[in-house]
Amino acid sequence: MAGGIGSRFWPMSRTTHPKQFLDILGTGETLIQQTFKRFERIIPKENIYIVTNASYAQLVREQLPFIKENQIISEPSRRNTAPCVAYACYKINEKHPEANIIVAPSDHIILKEDVFTDVIKSALLASKANNWLLTIGITPSRPDTGYGYIQFKDIDSYPADSRLKKVKTFTEKPGLDMAKQFLESGDFLWNSGIFIWSNKSILEAFEKYLPEINDAFKKGVGIYDTPEEIVFIRETYTVCKSISIDYGIMEKADNVYVLCADLGWSDLGTWGSLYENRQQNENGNAVVGKNVIMYDSNNCIVNMPEDKLVVLQGLNDYIIVESENVLLVCRKNDEQQIRQFVNDVRIEKGEKYI
Repeated sequence: MAGGIGSRFWPMSRTTHPKQFLDILGTGETLIQQTFKRFERIIPKENIYIVTNASYAQLVREQLPFIKENQIISEPSRRNTAPCVAYACYKINEKHPEANIIVAPSDHIILKEDVFTDVIKSALLASKANNWLLTIGITPSRPDTGYGYIQFKDIDSYPADSRLKKVKTFTEKPGLDMAKQFLESGDFLWNSGIFIWSNKSILEAFEKYLPEINDAFKKGVGIYDTPEEIVFIRETYTVCKSISIDYGIMEKADNVYVLCADLGWSDLGTWGSLYENRQQNENGNAVVGKNVIMYDSNNCIVNMPEDKLVVLQGLNDYIIVESENVLLVCRKNDEQQIRQFVNDVRIEKGEKYI
């Protein structure tokens, strides 16, 4: 999935060039390129599909020039993740009805690649043998309020992998006190947003829990991968409701399981999460920019153009980012407000800053 705009990473992530297409870690590869390479270790490259907004299709072609045109699935508008998944699964079902499917965001960090490969392969075996909807749960390291949480319970019926648990509840972005309780209980995981299921299982779930979306995309059977697909999808998205796969299916279904894993994972959803994944100096500052001078400043993340001289004094736990025509200075503790900043800028100053 590569259609999001990454508004919490503003001003680096912009509507015209969102974070999945940026080399945000300074590795020489963009996030979508890293993600593609990660899955290439598990499945043939011709079986990897990129679902993105139509306005980003050209960016996908430029950054993944070796994939075929039919591997880029273009959405005419944003309708959250449930329509995105339904579209891709019905399109895949046309040629591969027995397929096992991995659904993953294009902009996450996975530091433990070998563990990730092992976990995904185990999940694929489980989804092939059972009518289960699986997700990957991340062992939490702190009471983070920016992540969704999964509560699990043990099962005795799947000896092939002791990491596999039955999902009990989902909780979306709890407050700090609740997040601390979750961590102390030992039976909660972070929700990674990575899903594994058979095509048959997920289409049955759409039929049961999101029948309107299911019916809309089911009408395209026989149309997918033909010249009529573009017109059909454009019409479908005008009437398709916006809803997440988590809320629409995963929180309602009774056949949901989770594989517990420590992957060195981050969803890179915020500047704070990027701070944790960047090298920090002796004062705890993570700095990008050759001409940044700091005095009496600690635990900041600074991202500046190479040619700009920047002098900072007396800042602690701040985000300081300049990109193109925007400078952002924000307390790290208040980074969840960046989406609101973006909304306010759009209303007061217009799209050219967004």
